[in-house]
Amino acid sequence: MEAEEKLLGTRVLAFIKKNIVMLIALMAAVVTMFIVPPDEEYIGYFDFKTLTCLFCVLAVVCALKNINFFYMLARKVVRLFKNARMSILALVYITFIGSMLIANDMALLTFLPLGYLVLTTTGKQKYMAFTFVMQNIAANLGGMLTPFGNPQNLFLYSKFEIPNLEFMAIMAPPFILSVLLITLCCIIFVKPEPLDVSDERIVLEPKRTVIYLILFALSILIVFRGIPYLIGLVIIPAVLLFMDRKALKMVDYGLLLTFVFFFIFSGNMARIDAVRDLLSSLLEKSTLLFSVISCQFISNVPSAILLSQFTDNYAELLIGVNIGGVGALVASLASLITFREYVKSNPGKTKYYIGMFSLFNFGFLIVLTVFMLLLT
Repeated sequence: MEAEEKLLGTRVLAFIKKNIVMLIALMAAVVTMFIVPPDEEYIGYFDFKTLTCLFCVLAVVCALKNINFFYMLARKVVRLFKNARMSILALVYITFIGSMLIANDMALLTFLPLGYLVLTTTGKQKYMAFTFVMQNIAANLGGMLTPFGNPQNLFLYSKFEIPNLEFMAIMAPPFILSVLLITLCCIIFVKPEPLDVSDERIVLEPKRTVIYLILFALSILIVFRGIPYLIGLVIIPAVLLFMDRKALKMVDYGLLLTFVFFFIFSGNMARIDAVRDLLSSLLEKSTLLFSVISCQFISNVPSAILLSQFTDNYAELLIGVNIGGVGALVASLASLITFREYVKSNPGKTKYYIGMFSLFNFGFLIVLTVFMLLLT
């Protein structure tokens, strides 16, 4: 009996750690429901297109991950380089590009294990913390260029119906600067030491690969408003139910529920006069700066959902909640994922990691924020 209770306690603790942002969102939603009791206006809080797009992208990415598609591509890229500097730079770039295509959280879950494998099998563990930090920054900042790269992008893109070219034009300056900063850090802090990655043969199943890539293209078309999102909601789960049910189980439903709870929270906050007046006043002074600061306390996704209720300046809000994803450990869910993965593999170096994480993240945050404030 005591063993069962201990096991249950361990599972509960693991669930809380894994879904801390979702649970905070739930508590925030419940608190505001006492202030603004549920009524017919609640249904208007939810952005069903954002939820559908996020679900479709996550489901297809999970299916591709299950056939080792991204892992195989990453290994091929890393094997092209023969020294530590270029290999780590390749790992970071893979994460950077991956976040633009498969969302930042999935990019980290896919490519962090590869970084760990490369460094441990080649005896370069001394670069482990630095590589994880750079991959984390790359995931947060790389996803800013595309509507589906970060969850908050998908929401703002849908809510304000931002044209595709305008979206990329808004995000291009901080994106380019981020690429330069990440590249510079890798060149400065990693030596060009000889490195050899062991060969590993991975064979993809042609039929599944083609079908999953078609589904991925379909999910991207939904994001870019090429086809109605309800079509994807029917086709993608139906195909995966037949071909890979595990992918549907692997979808980050905690992230989807986080969106649902924050939709309730932000919708209720927008109906409280004192809150609406305060936030509207702050955002009028500097939407960009206030959204960056907000991310450091309540993370970037809830900041985007909440602040979008009080401003029409979507350009500065979009920039703010993207560059605001770096900085504090709680500034983005991606950062918490990276921290969890690093501690799991290096349990005795938590303080060292947090110190390095804070140094680089706040450095990036200050440079990017000052640059964008001067530019806007």
